[in-house]
Amino acid sequence: MSRRCQLTGKKANNAMAVSHSHRRTHKLQQPNLQWKRVWWPQGKRWVRLKLSTKAIKSLETKGLHAMAKEAGIDLNKF
Repeated sequence: MSRRCQLTGKKANNAMAVSHSHRRTHKLQQPNLQWKRVWWPQGKRWVRLKLSTKAIKSLETKGLHAMAKEAGIDLNKF
């Protein structure tokens, strides 16, 4: 499985590491991903998702069903 948030689609960002002498080298900035068990009331069961911490915070306000609908995800597969 790729390092991507299943609800928001966040993934790695290409960036530059800049040294003191201003030498620039490529690096990847990975998103802060966590495995999270979330209660899905419509399905009456737990769903295990790989989420970014931003998505976990948004889940508390929007709800799982609304965020999955925005992302176009079928929660029955998880």
